[in-house]
Formats: sequence, structure tokens, C-alpha cells
Amino acid sequence: MSIGVIFPGQGSQSVGMLAALAEEFTEVRSCFDEASGLLGYDLWALVQNGPDEKLNQTAITQPALLTAGVAAWRVWRSENGPAARVMAGHSLGEYTALVCAEAMAFDDAVRIVARRGELMQEAVAVGEGAMAAILGLDDAQVAAACAEAADGQVVEPVNFNSPGQVVIAGHRAAVERAIAAAQARRAKKAMILPVSVPSHCALMEPAAGHLASELDKIEIRAPKVPVIHNVDARPRTDPQAIRTALVQQLHRPVRWVDVIRAMTADGLALVIEPGPGKVLSGLGKRIERDANFLPVFDPESLAKALNAALEM
Repeated sequence: MSIGVIFPGQGSQSVGMLAALAEEFTEVRSCFDEASGLLGYDLWALVQNGPDEKLNQTAITQPALLTAGVAAWRVWRSENGPAARVMAGHSLGEYTALVCAEAMAFDDAVRIVARRGELMQEAVAVGEGAMAAILGLDDAQVAAACAEAADGQVVEPVNFNSPGQVVIAGHRAAVERAIAAAQARRAKKAMILPVSVPSHCALMEPAAGHLASELDKIEIRAPKVPVIHNVDARPRTDPQAIRTALVQQLHRPVRWVDVIRAMTADGLALVIEPGPGKVLSGLGKRIERDANFLPVFDPESLAKALNAALEM
């Protein structure tokens, strides 16, 4: 018996996340204590008490989400949840997947994603970039709206999250023009997202160059479980190819629809989402209706997912 596993990225964090899971399973606090020692501040206290504004700073959000995903996966395995046949993660979640597939050490990953967040924020000053969600248009319509709105600035489709849900990113003014262009094409919804960095667009190329240097400093091994990468929905075994994919991921689109379709292509029946929230489970159900997507973020959701695994 084996399952698919997907790990969330930025946007799934919330103050108080995994509190109920931590009350029953010591793995959660031990994982956060380990990360706190590496970061030099009490990550668990910040995650539990906030404030939101601090948790939502990308250099803090990223290690917090990575640690939460690893902690939830460790709980799953401690409760005899089945091993993964294949893994993936959305944006930052790709690092979580690589840790859980034993391609990257947890301590290296915590440091790398904290630095990744700093590099992303340094690349574009707060207020200069933006991201927006466009609902109800197909991919080509969103791309056309961005092309129409660019006017010498950057605005691009960057997250292909599910059919009819695409996130765009770039210069704030260009993103705002693209929202108007999407509305003119009768998008169901087009709205600015509350993020401080325009991820996965060309504005992140300077950060990607610095990230490449950071990744060269750590050991990356062939994963023990295939990890489907965001940039092209393909797995990699060569450590240098994994580094390259992680660098490319910073300034290229997250092809999440393709990732989920690749993951479930051979009839995978159950996919779990360890970590805070259930964003990816909701997207997965819209992408591949024949698979069962279940989050694992508290004792109740853990029990439900374990029961589903037993019934496979």
C-alpha cells in the first residue's frame, strides 16, 4: 500500500496552526524546537502567538511552513500511515517534499528556505510587486490579459493551480492593469493577494542567482521517493538537476495542474496533504476527481486519512 503526498506553500500558514496536533503528538514540538535552534528564535511561539504580520513575512513563513509539513509527516509515519509512492510540494512545499523524501537534510532545508525568503524580499522592495488570483478564465485568456497589461513592465501567469484558477505576479501597477484586463474578459473574480513578494516571475531572477550559490553549499542526494518538480512536472534523481530545478522554480511558473496529473497518472487513489490547512486538497479535487485528497493538520483529519488508507 502506498500513497501520494503533497506539501503546501505560502498562503497556508495561520497563527495557531498545528496546535491540536501538537497536544497529542510530541513529534510536532520536537520538530519546531529543532528548527528554532537553527533559526535563533522561538519558531513555535511565533507560529502559535503571532502576530499575523510577522508570521506572514516571507523569511519567517517559509521555515514555519516547511517545519509544519515535516512535523505532520513525521506524525503520519509514527501512526503507521503508509509510505509515499510519490511526493510533490507547491512552491516552498517542494523543499518539504525533498526533506521527507530524504534528498535534503532538515537542518539544511530550514536554513535554505529562511535565506530564500530573505533573497525574495530583497529582490523586490515591499510595495513594488504584487500577486493576484484570477478565477474563471482559461490559461490562454489569463496570458492574453497579462500581455495586454504589461506595457513595458513584468506581469505573468505564475501559478497554474487548477483549471480556471491562475495566479499572476509582477510589478504592482502591471498586475492591477492585468486585473482590469481579466475583468474585461469576464473573469469570475480577480483580486490582489496579501503577499509581500511577487513569486515565480521574472522579477525573482536576481534572487534565483543568489539562491543557486546557497544551494551549492549543501548536500543534496537522490530522493528515496520520486518528487515531482514544479517547473515541468517531472521527477529528478541527479542532485545537480534537483538544484537547477529549485533555482528555476523561483522565477518560473508553478505548474500545479500538471504536477497533480503526473502524480495520479497511474491511478493513485489517495493523496494526503500533511501540514497546515487544506488548500492543496481542494485544488487536487478540482484537477483529478477520481483521486481522494485528504489534509492532515489535526487529530481528526489525521484519523480520517489513516482510515482512508486502511480502506485502500
